[in-house]
Amino acid sequence: MIEIVSDSNFNRADVFISQYLNISRNQAQKLIEQSYLTLNGNTFKPSTKIKLGDRISGFLPEEEPTHLQPTDLPITILYEDAHIIVLNKEKGIVVHPAHGHKNDTLVNALIHHCDDLKAIGGVLRPGVVHRLDKDTAGVLVFAKNENSYKELQRQFKAREVKKRYLVLVLGTPKKPEDIIITKIGRKESDRKKFAVKGEGKEAFTQYRLLKTKGGVSLLEVFIKTGRTHQIRVHMEYIGNPVLGDTFYNKKNYKQYISDKELLALALSLKGQALFAEYLEFKHPETGEIMGFHGIMPDDMQQIVKRL
Repeated sequence: MIEIVSDSNFNRADVFISQYLNISRNQAQKLIEQSYLTLNGNTFKPSTKIKLGDRISGFLPEEEPTHLQPTDLPITILYEDAHIIVLNKEKGIVVHPAHGHKNDTLVNALIHHCDDLKAIGGVLRPGVVHRLDKDTAGVLVFAKNENSYKELQRQFKAREVKKRYLVLVLGTPKKPEDIIITKIGRKESDRKKFAVKGEGKEAFTQYRLLKTKGGVSLLEVFIKTGRTHQIRVHMEYIGNPVLGDTFYNKKNYKQYISDKELLALALSLKGQALFAEYLEFKHPETGEIMGFHGIMPDDMQQIVKRL
């Protein structure tokens, strides 16, 4: 089941849904016309205007299981038992199938590795209880059975899971440590982007400055909420956007980074310098507290060494 609550006004429902679900406008129109979705409990037209607070809910038609193909891709397993599997996700790989990525995702690799994963949590997202952006590296846990799936989902929803990130940003934050609490919602001018705004979902980010040199800083970041692009949006909000983040960071590095070696390393980054370094949760079966450290990408490691 899906449920979308609009955080702003929008001209057309089909465009809003296509951008929110990352599907084509034609696909969104079919979902509306075939009554898979309702607006505030009622059927509606693709051209219907969406207002702040409108609730779109319903079910997506089941994809044929053959759409999700097992693929023999290299994965780094940090831990595995009969209930969960913990991976170190590398940059550049998508967690589950989406537009433009059908058979080259972590999920495709997982169902090749775990034959019984297909039925857990939905056809296209089996075992997925949380995600990382395509160009964010770090630790991910997947459920291997239905009970583990429900319990891990509960822990994430209740904010019981500890998530620690290491982030390289442009400049030096005004405060060496701080807690950022704002609301985050989609930008009206570009629905693929998010921004700090008056309406939206609450986002909690805590950071601490670890190192700084020549216009680049390394931050330790904890988040209690898991909003889309949360750290990237909050870093831009305080004036220290994430290095390598071409989506939110539009600043000219040459004007900010005085160290020539750091400048060259920053310009060579592939994707944002955002690393999900540590994940801690209770084992869904035993209740044991488990913590896992990820493997920092090489391009980030080089910058950290220079700092």
